[in-house]
Amino acid sequence: MRRWLTLALLATGPVLVVGVFFVLPVSGMVARGFFADGVFDPRGVVEVLTRPRVARVAWFTVWSAGTATALAVLLGLPVANVLHRLALPGRRLIRAALLVPFVLPTVVVGVAFRLLLGEGGPLGFLGLDGTPVAIIAGLVFFNVAVVIRAVGAAWESLDTRPAEAAAALGATPAQVWWTVTLPALRPAIVSAASVVFLFCATAFGIVLTLGGVKYATVETEIYLLTTTLFDLQAAAALSVLQLVVVVALLGLAARLRATPDATANRSTARPRRIRSGDAPAIVVTVLVLAMVAAPIVTLVLGSFRTDAGWSLLNYRALNHVNEALPVPVTDALITSLRTAVDATWMALSMGLAVAVLVTRRSQTRGERRARGILDGFFMLPLGVSAVTLGFGFLITLDHPPLDLRDSPLLVPIAQALVALPLVVRTLVPVLAGIDDRQRQAAASLGASPWRALLTVDLPVVWKPLLAASGFAFAASLGEFGATSFLARDDHPTVPVVIFRLIGHPGELNYGMALAASVVLATATAVVVLAVERLRVPSVGAF
Repeated sequence: MRRWLTLALLATGPVLVVGVFFVLPVSGMVARGFFADGVFDPRGVVEVLTRPRVARVAWFTVWSAGTATALAVLLGLPVANVLHRLALPGRRLIRAALLVPFVLPTVVVGVAFRLLLGEGGPLGFLGLDGTPVAIIAGLVFFNVAVVIRAVGAAWESLDTRPAEAAAALGATPAQVWWTVTLPALRPAIVSAASVVFLFCATAFGIVLTLGGVKYATVETEIYLLTTTLFDLQAAAALSVLQLVVVVALLGLAARLRATPDATANRSTARPRRIRSGDAPAIVVTVLVLAMVAAPIVTLVLGSFRTDAGWSLLNYRALNHVNEALPVPVTDALITSLRTAVDATWMALSMGLAVAVLVTRRSQTRGERRARGILDGFFMLPLGVSAVTLGFGFLITLDHPPLDLRDSPLLVPIAQALVALPLVVRTLVPVLAGIDDRQRQAAASLGASPWRALLTVDLPVVWKPLLAASGFAFAASLGEFGATSFLARDDHPTVPVVIFRLIGHPGELNYGMALAASVVLATATAVVVLAVERLRVPSVGAF
């Protein structure tokens, strides 16, 4: 009974926070779709889902996300092999560089690809600007790091003896791959593909920037229905559809992540020397690096280019206002940094409490099941798009006692919920790896629970805590989906400002958008590279 009371006490705070600021908004969104004037009427949802445009939007969402996922997996597998199994000089730096695109603000990725593929860009002659190919390329750019990270970690800890035994019995490298390596990696590959499909299907900034109204996904259609057409019931109906699909995908990914496989309980294998047969994988790695570098380099160079030649004019203009920009970009950057700091401490404090809650040893099957349910409950924000969350905030937190429309904490709370699963997934493997007998030994020697925490847990968890803080800060700094709904006009964040600038005509507005994108991308990249220096394997585990 004492253990159950302790569990309930520890869970009360995080459950209340997620319940009020996640379950309540999402429930209000669902109710808006199914209830018209207070009367249950599912026909409204059916009517929305049977519209021809909705069918086109749903189909485009599925096939674009599926194509991007397939390409990300095909490109990510050889790169994961090179960076996690071969003794390649500078591989840690390359791994860190390839992680940067995943945490770049999505609106920055969209601007970079527009500059790369647009008229006058290095690849403008291909005529891909404003096409589905551009959207898919942006999605692959953004998500290939997930495959490299997830599959690479599994590959790195793979037992090499079965493959060596197969080779000794005369199997060719292709036979070893198909009969030994691939089956062992299949759970990691399928889990990574599920998460990548989830991220692609709920992508917002990239699709909105590159596709506009013509090529909309369910995510961007919700935004357009809310902000342009003011059709809240249709937006709610699409949110319900998206919620069902992404939660199912999240459950599949969690189930596959928990599937035992050949990588479990293995020590990290030493990198082997490069062989002649590794040449194709190395070539693919170079191509992926070029694919990642091209938009970023084009963005940086474009930010210094004006009609008069190379200049710092675009950066100097960041401190001014015009008809497209009610506040200077420098003020928006301060707002972004302050908001990200608030979101980080919120996500970190709640994420640490959740990680401690779900990793404590369970003594009964019921307790183990309760902790598993809580773990899944706190992962729900990962399975609901930020646009849906922001929309839910708008329609539920607008009347007493939760009238937070004018509260400066509204945006940080939304960003903290978006970052919460990243923090939990970084801390849980570390805390779960601490042997509980060490805590018992400390207690038997007279240490209080707080003393045991300081001497046993803290030395192990301080680096992951810093890494989780950096990852949450970077994710919050570039968050655009929920913030686009909630940010006030007089206190916008940098991603919101960038989107406003590219939506207004004028050479200076576009140049300022490029310069602001470079500033935001630099700040994000610095944080991610610092996190990577901590060498915490669980960072980026989804």
